[in-house]
Amino acid sequence: MSKEIRSVQFREFNVNSENDEMILEGYAAVFDQPTVLWVDNGFEYKEVLDRHAFDGADMKKCCLKYNHESGVPPLARVRGGSLELGVDDYGLKFRAKLFNTQTSRDVYEIVKAGGIDECSFAFSISEEGFEYDKASRTRTIRKIDTLWDCAVVDNPAYGGTSVSARDFFSAEAEKERLDRLEAEKREALKADIVKMLKELNDDPTE
Repeated sequence: MSKEIRSVQFREFNVNSENDEMILEGYAAVFDQPTVLWVDNGFEYKEVLDRHAFDGADMKKCCLKYNHESGVPPLARVRGGSLELGVDDYGLKFRAKLFNTQTSRDVYEIVKAGGIDECSFAFSISEEGFEYDKASRTRTIRKIDTLWDCAVVDNPAYGGTSVSARDFFSAEAEKERLDRLEAEKREALKADIVKMLKELNDDPTE
């Protein structure tokens, strides 16, 4: 299992204060909304998050971060109760009471001013945790094993596809290319056979 990161635009995101506490609320992930993660030779490869993907997921160590960075203090954490996570029909929702740190204050003010408009989550899945439909070129994540963290992000690098996902989709794209080449070879061979038979039938020496 490898850690993967996915980003979404803020949806129903709220910024408020209660008793001088800094509160952030929003969705770190949304269900049933296919997202294009890879494009190859004009073909789009998509991923969608099943609404039961977080059932049974380990979220005990999850924390809210800024840009998923490990070198700065977390903004909130499940352990201790400052970060609350919940799943509804729309997606994975979080409510965070930010720690009173300089990082939290800076992030809170930037979000409140509209300078940050994306959120994302880091997770791990096993090979049994997803299904791939070749016809629609869509990978459906069925079961997340571990939710490592959620994050408010302003770095476009975190909006991209992780290395493991790129490897998966590029491998599928390569399989498709090989299948197309084989199909083209078979069609060319059939055409040659048809042409040869026609020439034999038209042979005046028969």
